[in-house]
Amino acid sequence: MSDPEAIRGMFSAISPRYDLLNRLLSMGLDVSWRRKAVRLLAPSPGDVVLDLCGGTGDLALEAVKTGARVICLDFSGPMLARARRKFDRAAAAPCLVLADALRIPFPDRVFDGVLVGFGVRNLRSLEEGLDEIRRVLRPGGKACVLEFSRPSGPLARLYGHYLARILPRAGDLISGRRGPYQYLARTIRGFPPAEALGALMSERGFLDVRWRTLSGGIVAVHTGRRPA
Repeated sequence: MSDPEAIRGMFSAISPRYDLLNRLLSMGLDVSWRRKAVRLLAPSPGDVVLDLCGGTGDLALEAVKTGARVICLDFSGPMLARARRKFDRAAAAPCLVLADALRIPFPDRVFDGVLVGFGVRNLRSLEEGLDEIRRVLRPGGKACVLEFSRPSGPLARLYGHYLARILPRAGDLISGRRGPYQYLARTIRGFPPAEALGALMSERGFLDVRWRTLSGGIVAVHTGRRPA
């Protein structure tokens, strides 16, 4: 599946159970992964932060706790509708924007930080996505990309079995939709390892690119800055 409209429709269809599946299929680790990403972005109170591919708003809510002013952008209306309900319950006030991550509707150099949680692997072009992130960052601004990676050692074989057998079946069963979690498992398996994503960020003009792997390498958090 590479058609953006098909991907949008898929995420919209699974939005009612998206958060439940995130918790179950990650065994609750996704909460700590998001907290780590926000800590590594390290926004200051008052900073303007873009949560790109923001989905149902969990990462935006974590960023709001730092005192940053957060904009949550996603291309799925039903996902953002669920984010709005969360924000209302939490008395939080991130701004919601319905838009494509490859055509961010903001001018150049406006954000102090950009967060992306489990979104860049779904973009039609990873290179174009990184270029857009760099474009909207102010000089010296920081990007933080939280994404699945590839564990090594004994965990690699076990995780491969999980992606091939368990995640697609459990995800499709709980979501009530056949296919979405088979697609998501394929995107995880096909996404570049941490070292390759770090190299690509450097190629696309980010400086001081660093990454940390979490949970044995299941995910990685990459950071980089727009040149000052």
